[in-house]
Amino acid sequence: MSQCEHVLTPVDTVIARMRAVDAALPPGDGVGVFNRVYLAVTESVDRHLDAGRFADAPAATTLDVRFAERYLAALDAVFEDRRPPACWRPLFQFRRHPGVRPLQFALAGINAHIGHDLALAVLDTCRTLDCEPARLEDDFDRVGDLLVSLEEQIREELMPGPDLLELADPLTHLLGAWSLERARDAAWTAARALWALRGLPEVAADLTARLDTAVGFAGRMLLTPLPGGPEGRAGRPGRGCQSSGSSTGAISS
Repeated sequence: MSQCEHVLTPVDTVIARMRAVDAALPPGDGVGVFNRVYLAVTESVDRHLDAGRFADAPAATTLDVRFAERYLAALDAVFEDRRPPACWRPLFQFRRHPGVRPLQFALAGINAHIGHDLALAVLDTCRTLDCEPARLEDDFDRVGDLLVSLEEQIREELMPGPDLLELADPLTHLLGAWSLERARDAAWTAARALWALRGLPEVAADLTARLDTAVGFAGRMLLTPLPGGPEGRAGRPGRGCQSSGSSTGAISS
């Protein structure tokens, strides 16, 4: 397969893989909660690509696919009994903890994927397309805007309902300390820094490892177990984050 053919790998292939993961994971699995969120996001990006809403469709497609490949590689590592990146370990370790709420699982996965994988996906895309990060900035921002617009829907979908108000204060306090928009901005800064350091591979590798560790630490904090029983794992019913292609159709499990 030529490099050009690889670059133009359709987003549909990634979506199919995520749907297969969704079908394979049992209800209540924290990885499944994030997977359904990410599937909905990827389907939204695909619709925007089909509608011609990206300034540089080949670059946007490559970035989207390279980004997804980072998550799928982490999944493969766990399924094959290998160690995933540090940023993903908390989600995989706590995926069945009864004291962790669906919203925590969703945001911990988003934290790992945005905080660590997105910066490296920018580098992957620049190497594939032989371009500078500046070429990707507009489409990076457009994808980021899609993510931010979906964040409120995710929070609304998965926040505990009125019967769980005793959990709302600690949950709101915990998750209010994390912002997708700030994580996206930090990812762009990290990508630019790592690109500038590409001629110093040892320094770049050290910075990448430290980024991985720091994002993993934040993920561990997001997954702090909260008081309450397993009934707290169900979110309010809603439609904002449903995935049309998911085997279950809803994010909350």
